[in-house]
Amino acid sequence: MDTLQRINDVPVLMCAAEGETIAGESEALDCIGNASYLGAEWAVIPVERLGEAFFRLSTRVAGGIIQKFVQYRVGLVVLGDVSRHTEASTALRDFVRECNRGRQTWFLADTDELRDRLTGAGA
Repeated sequence: MDTLQRINDVPVLMCAAEGETIAGESEALDCIGNASYLGAEWAVIPVERLGEAFFRLSTRVAGGIIQKFVQYRVGLVVLGDVSRHTEASTALRDFVRECNRGRQTWFLADTDELRDRLTGAGA
């Protein structure tokens, strides 16, 4: 079950690892709607909830999903180990690095890293 948590006083929708695969913009909009309804500024989606196409940039699935989060002003955190995907794709590795430099979409290993990001400058 997805839950609303406060991390460093920031409302965050923590999506459960089990649940519907977020395979495209439609499922992303459902997640954004849930986050907005609960008053969350960020949605944290475990890697397990994202379809394989998300990690193949040529499919444009990641771009479409991320664009919806940007459009609706809800931050997106992809939580978990993406190394299997980034080791197989230089483009994805560069994409993850660029996202992590920003303030809208982050690829983070765990909730400790999220907590660190949501302090002061990262939030």
